[in-house]
Amino acid sequence: MPHNPELLLQFSGRFSTQGPSIPICKTCRLSLQQQRLASAAAVSAGHPSPIEPPPSGAALPSNTPSASLRTAYRVKASVLLSRPPLITRDLTPFEKSYFLYQRRLNERLAMPFSRYFYYQKGTPGDVEWKRKIKERLTPARDIGVYNAYAKEGWNDEVLVGANESEPDVQVDALLKDAEVEGLTGEEGQEVKKHEVEKPMPRITEADRIGDTKSLDRNLQRTLYLVVREGKEGKWWFPNDVLVGKESLHTAAERIIVQAGGLNMNTWVIGNIPLGHYIYNFGTAMEAQDQSEELRGEKFFFMKGRIMAGQANLADNKLGLTDFQWLAKDEIQKTLTPQDWNGVKNILSER
Repeated sequence: MPHNPELLLQFSGRFSTQGPSIPICKTCRLSLQQQRLASAAAVSAGHPSPIEPPPSGAALPSNTPSASLRTAYRVKASVLLSRPPLITRDLTPFEKSYFLYQRRLNERLAMPFSRYFYYQKGTPGDVEWKRKIKERLTPARDIGVYNAYAKEGWNDEVLVGANESEPDVQVDALLKDAEVEGLTGEEGQEVKKHEVEKPMPRITEADRIGDTKSLDRNLQRTLYLVVREGKEGKWWFPNDVLVGKESLHTAAERIIVQAGGLNMNTWVIGNIPLGHYIYNFGTAMEAQDQSEELRGEKFFFMKGRIMAGQANLADNKLGLTDFQWLAKDEIQKTLTPQDWNGVKNILSER
């Protein structure tokens, strides 16, 4: 039977719930059922049936817009201005033990130290070398007392409670070895020493006093700039409404200058935001131009880096009263739970 919709409509009255009175194919039957469903849906929606023409006096639906205000969100650009880690993180106990074991294993596998290749016999350097090798039993200066060629040379792992794997102990051993200036006499003569410049500590003065405005703290972690909006306002990241056709990148650069001043060497990375956060108001509020009803704010976060300088809120144009440089776990304690849930996945763990 041909699949003609007009022909199917002519046969539509000849079908009953008990089945068709004449045989038709399955495809034609499905097409007929679909047209019946479409007609029923159009009638229930208040529209004329596609089979029957609309009444001549029926009123057409109006396309006039509603008189109520249009709901919208205020779009804002926000800057995640950060200072990256300046030093490596602290080693775990397993890593400390592993690295010491590797250095001791290297002593076992390497060729023996050629003493007379570096020191002429009987010279002050040779005398000093014999004194050092007698104390530590190995040419290496930072693996503790260990002889790779003795009977106990196989026992090169760190014992429980030993401190040879601690970085501070290794640094002290290297400094002690470097303090010797040299000898001018025979063996046993007093050694002349001079002070050696020590490396800077990993814990700074700002860490000890808890100065959260300083960038010289928490050197192992990424610090983010958070600001307080108003005297009793909440802590949040620097942000502002987009002006005109301003892009997110341009807005981020403007916000940094307006919030923290010109005494910062910064870099806004890329043109695509790291993420966005939607903040809904408790009750909708009318916009200033009275053309729409604001349901909340949408923040688009741009990534930025500070390479030098410091924030200064003295002449800021965003109404900010205070600032802090905080790590991720510190930000969690500062922000509200709702705000924290919106940004926690875009902040760096380190």
